Amino acid sequence: MTRILQTTISRSYLTVFAALLLAVSTHSFALLPKSVADGEPLPSLAPMLKSVNPAVVNISTYTTQRVQQNPLLNDPFFRRFFNMPQQQLQPRQRRTQSAGSGVIIDAGEGTVLTNHHVIDGADEITVSLEDGRSFTAELVGSDPDVDIAVLKIPSEKLTAVRLADSDKLRVGDFVVAIGNPFGLGQTVTTGIVSALGRTGLGIEGYENFIQTDASINPGNSGGALVNLRGELVGVNTAILAPSGGNVGIGFAIPANMAMASIEQILQHGEVRRGQLGVIIQDLTPELAEAFDIEAGQRGAVVAEVQEGSAADKAGIEAGDVVIAVDGKAVLSSAQLRNAIGLRRVGDKVAITLLREGREKRYKVVLGSAEKQVDADARSVHPLLDGVSLKNADDGKGVVVTEVKQDALAASKLRPGDLLVSVNQRRVRSINELQAAASRSDDGMLLRVIRGRFANWVVLKRN
Repeated sequence: MTRILQTTISRSYLTVFAALLLAVSTHSFALLPKSVADGEPLPSLAPMLKSVNPAVVNISTYTTQRVQQNPLLNDPFFRRFFNMPQQQLQPRQRRTQSAGSGVIIDAGEGTVLTNHHVIDGADEITVSLEDGRSFTAELVGSDPDVDIAVLKIPSEKLTAVRLADSDKLRVGDFVVAIGNPFGLGQTVTTGIVSALGRTGLGIEGYENFIQTDASINPGNSGGALVNLRGELVGVNTAILAPSGGNVGIGFAIPANMAMASIEQILQHGEVRRGQLGVIIQDLTPELAEAFDIEAGQRGAVVAEVQEGSAADKAGIEAGDVVIAVDGKAVLSSAQLRNAIGLRRVGDKVAITLLREGREKRYKVVLGSAEKQVDADARSVHPLLDGVSLKNADDGKGVVVTEVKQDALAASKLRPGDLLVSVNQRRVRSINELQAAASRSDDGMLLRVIRGRFANWVVLKRN
C-alpha cells in the first residue's frame, strides 16, 4: 500500500485553517485550546472528540462456515479405492472473524447502532469500548433495506452520542468520521459534506446517502459521522473505491433515516414499512413534454397503480406526477420511494401531484407490503417472459422457480437462481424488481446468485 506522508505544515496554513473553523459557527470556539503557540491559537478537534470517542465502539463478529469438500469424496468407489479413513468424510467447519464499528445511542439502555452488513450471519458479536471493556452483544433486530442493525449491551457506565437533525446538513459542512478501519482500533478522520441525497448506487434498498471526503475504509462500517459539535449526523456505510483504496468518496446513512428504522426495531423487533402501492419512474424532459407539463418541473411519474393498494384507494392514477409528500418537494422517483419507505404502516401522508396540468392533493393511509408468493415474470418485464418468480423466504432477493425453454432468458437463468440486483439497484422482492426493471425497456442488467457464486447477466431484446 502506498503511503503519503506530509512532514511540515506552514504557519500560514494553520492561520487560514483557524479562520475557516472560526467562520463555521460560534460553537467552533470550543475547539480552540486555551494554550497558545507563538501567540496564535491552534485549532483542535480534541475537546470535542474527548466526549464523542467513548460512544464509538469496535465490533468483532465470529461466523462458523462449513468448508466445502471435494465432490469425489462423496463417491463410495473413490473412497474405497484410496482406502480413505472415515474421519476425512466428516464435514469440516471453519471459524472466521471480521471487524466493524458501532455507535452507542442510548447509554441507559445499552443500545448500539451499526450496519446490518457488519453483523449479518454472525454467530457471536463482541462490542469493545474505548476504555478496554468488551461485552457480548445481543442482536435486537435489523433493517437490511437501509443497512441498519440494533444491538444491546450491558448498560454499565456507558457514554452515548448526541443526535443531530441530519436534514439540516449542508454541502460544505465539516464532518468527522470515527471508526475501526482494518481492525486497527479507533481512528479519526476529517472532511466535509461533499454531496447530499446520493441515490442510484445499488448498495441498499433505500438510498439517501451523505457523501463525504472524510477517509472511510473497510472496518469503518457502522461508525460515526459527526459534526463539529460532536453530534451524530450519519452512519458510515460504504466507499467508492475503483482502485481498491480510499479515493475520497465515502457514503453515510443520514441519522434521521437510521432513527426511523431504529424506532421500529426497538418497538417491534423489525421494520413494518408502509407501502403506497405504485410503480414509479423519474419525470424526464421527454415525459414532461408528453404529459404537457411545464419544462423544468421535477417529480416522479406513476407508471402503474396496484389494485387494492393505498394509492388505488386514495384515487391516485397511472400518469399522475407526484411533486410533494407532506409539503416537501419530490424531485425524483428515488426521493419518493425514500419518503414513503421510511413511514410506518397506517401512517397518513399528504400527496401532491399533477394530473392533466392541474395540481391535486390526496390523503393516503399507507398499507403493508404485499405477500407475493409467486408471479409470472411477464407482468414484471417483457424480457422475463416465460420466467416464474417468487420472493425469497429470507427477504434477500427474488428466486427463479421456473424457466420455459422458449423464454428469452432461457440461456441465462436457471431455476433456483437468486436475483439480487436489477440495473445496479438492490432488489429484495418482486415489487422492487418490477420497479427497478421499469427503467429500461430494451435491456436489463441482473446480478444473480447461483449456489456459492455470483455473476452479472445481461438480457436484451433480439
